[in-house]
Amino acid sequence: MARRHGWSDEQIDNLADFRNRTDFTDAEKAALELAERETSRPLEVDDALWSELKKYYNDGEIIELAAAIGLFNYFNRFNDALKMEPTK
Repeated sequence: MARRHGWSDEQIDNLADFRNRTDFTDAEKAALELAERETSRPLEVDDALWSELKKYYNDGEIIELAAAIGLFNYFNRFNDALKMEPTK
């Protein structure tokens, strides 16, 4: 999916280092920060992050981002609990 949206293999391969890369936009970095925190440190989704997101996205887009992240987290945990492999 990332490739279809224009991301390079290098971006995908180095996604964990998104903060230090120059080939991600500030808007992408803010969304990736939300994804990382919502996934592994949800109590660190703070007012500063919401303010950063609001620089690039409107309220509806932020809600969509947070919902999509939450939904994919649910799918992953559900599949992990049932030891299911994702399908294409």
